[in-house]
Amino acid sequence: MWAHADADARRRAAEQAEAAQVVAWFVAEATRRGLPTTRLIARGYDGRGRYRTRLTGWYVDRAATRAVDVTGRFHLLTVQGGLRARLFGVDPQPTPAPLIVGAGGRDGESIPLRTLLSRLLGDGPDSGPTTVARR
Repeated sequence: MWAHADADARRRAAEQAEAAQVVAWFVAEATRRGLPTTRLIARGYDGRGRYRTRLTGWYVDRAATRAVDVTGRFHLLTVQGGLRARLFGVDPQPTPAPLIVGAGGRDGESIPLRTLLSRLLGDGPDSGPTTVARR
């Protein structure tokens, strides 16, 4: 039983390391190309409230619930709202980037992180980070 848990932990660590490489590639390439950044806004879990953050970066999905900041950290931009959050803003903590965005979701829509970030750069789905990750 411990062997399965250890193997699963090693697999997750390897996936997180690969995803971190993809995100780092994206930040470097977006910066090089001058892709404009924006001040990131978080949304409440209920989807109604919008809350300021101190983060600057790029939204990676249409719903603006996932983003990469200019330092190369991946963020889920859904937070618990409330009056204090509305007055003072929120500080979403970074989370490990997934290799497949949306995997396990109920809507069945998932996309490889490489493809999603390449699209933001205006590249085709098979360009970009795959060459960097293989170096």
